[in-house]
Amino acid sequence: MDHGKRNVSRFPIATGTYYKHDYGAGVDISRYKNIPVPTSYMAYHSDYDFVGGYDYQKQAGILHIADHHISPGKKQWTWGCGDFGQAWDRNLTDEDGPYIELMTGMFTDNQPDFTWLAPFEEKTFTQYFMPYKKVGCVQNASTEAVLGLDVQDGKARVCVYATGVLEHARVTLRTKDAALFERTVTLSPTQILEEHIPTGLPAHELTLTLTDSNGRTILSCTPPKKNVEPVPAPAQPALEPAKIATCEELYLTGQHLKQYRHATYLPEDYYLEGLRRDPGDIRLNTAYGMLLLRRACFSEAETHFRAAVERSTWKNPNPWNSEPYFGLGLSLLYQDKEEEAFDAFYKSVWSAAQQEMAFYYIAAICCRRGRWQEALAHVERSLVKNAHNLKARGLRAQILLQLEQREAAFAQLADNVQLDPFDYRSRLVREMAKGLPHDETLALMGDRASSFIECAIDFAEAGFYAHAVKTLRLCRAASPMLKYYEAFYLEQSGNSSDAFNALTEAAARSPRCCFPIGLKMQKCFPSL
Repeated sequence: MDHGKRNVSRFPIATGTYYKHDYGAGVDISRYKNIPVPTSYMAYHSDYDFVGGYDYQKQAGILHIADHHISPGKKQWTWGCGDFGQAWDRNLTDEDGPYIELMTGMFTDNQPDFTWLAPFEEKTFTQYFMPYKKVGCVQNASTEAVLGLDVQDGKARVCVYATGVLEHARVTLRTKDAALFERTVTLSPTQILEEHIPTGLPAHELTLTLTDSNGRTILSCTPPKKNVEPVPAPAQPALEPAKIATCEELYLTGQHLKQYRHATYLPEDYYLEGLRRDPGDIRLNTAYGMLLLRRACFSEAETHFRAAVERSTWKNPNPWNSEPYFGLGLSLLYQDKEEEAFDAFYKSVWSAAQQEMAFYYIAAICCRRGRWQEALAHVERSLVKNAHNLKARGLRAQILLQLEQREAAFAQLADNVQLDPFDYRSRLVREMAKGLPHDETLALMGDRASSFIECAIDFAEAGFYAHAVKTLRLCRAASPMLKYYEAFYLEQSGNSSDAFNALTEAAARSPRCCFPIGLKMQKCFPSL
C-alpha cells in the first residue's frame, strides 16, 4: 500500500463490526511515505455486541462480548511489518511475533475516545473475553453461542459453536418464507455443528437461528447486505480562537480540547477569547473556573465562578443550573473559607445535578465543626443520589461511630467492603475502631504511598486528622510525601511540635521518583 495516500478500506473482522483502515485521520501523512506506519482498524459503528479476531490456519479465535450501546469502541492494532513493527513484535511476544491487539472501550465511541465522569459518578459495565473455534467469520455471538453463516457457490456454510453444553438444541436455517434446514443437536465447545446446505440464495436472504430445548431463542443472525459504505470525513483541526464565530462554539471547542487532553491546543485560549467578548458568559466562566480549580488557582477560580453566579441569577435568583455554585463552594473550601463554602454548597443543592457532591461536602464541613447529627442527615441525602458513593458511605460510618451507633457503623463498613474489597478507608476505620491488626489491609495496599495518601485525604477532608496521620504512618515506603502530608495534618490538628519533626524527616528522605502532584497537594503546600 502506498503510505503517501490516505487509503481507506473496509472489511468485516467480525460481521456487524466494520473497520476503517486509517493511517492517521485528519493528518497529512505524505511525509511518512518511506516509514513503516502502524496499522489501525477502528470501528466507527456497530449494531452487534461482539468483536473478534480469528486465525484461519488454527481455526480458532477470541471474541469480546459486551453491550454495544455502552461499548461501541472497537479497534484492531498492529505495528506493521517493517523493521520498526518487527522490533515491537519481538518486544511484545514470547516467540518474536506476529503481534496484534484487539482493543475495546466502554462508554467510548471508539477505542481512543473519551467520555465525561462527573465528581463521585459511577459507571458500571460487564464485558467478556472468550475463545471460539471453527466458525470463521462470525455473524453473531453472545456468551452462550457463536454463529457463522456465509454463502459460496450457491451453498450456505452453517457453523454453530456453544460455550457450554446445550442438549436438544434446535438449529434452523430459513428464508423469509420457508425452512431450508432444521436439526436437533447437542452442542458444546467440542461438539460443533458444521453443515453445507445448497440454497442458491445470497446470505442476506437467509436467517440462522439457535433455540434451546424449551424453544427459547438463544441467538439468531441475518447477514447484512453488502454495501460500499461512505468514507467517514476526517477530523477537522480547531480554528484559531479569533476565527470562531460565536461564544458557544468557543466553549464547545475548549471543552473538546479539555476532554481529549490535546497536546498542542490549549482550552483556555478559547475560554478567554469568549470571555473577552462576553465577560459574564455562564458556561465559559464555569468551564474556565473548573480548569483553574484543577490547577490549584483557587482565588482566580473563585472570581470566575462568582461571575457565572452573577449572570445565572440575573433574572432568576434560583437558576436551573447550579454548577457555578458548586464550583464556587469548592474554590472557597480550598481557600479555607469554610463558612462561605458551606453557603455556596447549600445553594447548589437547590438543583438535582449537584446534590450528591454538595451534600457530601456539607456533611464534611459539619464533621469539622462536630455537628454529628446534622452531618449524618446531609451525608444520607448525598447517598440518596448515589448509594454506591464510597466516600459518602465511609463518612457515614465514621459519623455513626461518633454518635456511638457502633453496630450500625460496623454494618455500614462491612457493606462498603462487600461493595468494593479495595475500600481501604472502610477497612482501616473498622480495624482502628476495634483495635484489630492491619495485616490484610496493608497487604492489599502494598506500601504504595499514593494509596495511603489518598486514604488520608479522605479522612482529613472531614477533619479526621488523627485517622489521617495513623494511616500515613502505616506505610513503610520511603516517600517524603508521606511525611509532608503527616506534617500538614498534625499542624491542622494543633500539634506543631510533631509537625516540625515530620517536616524534618520528610526533608531527609530522598525525592527520587517522587512526584508531588495533585490538587490536594497544592492545598497542603501552596508554595509548590
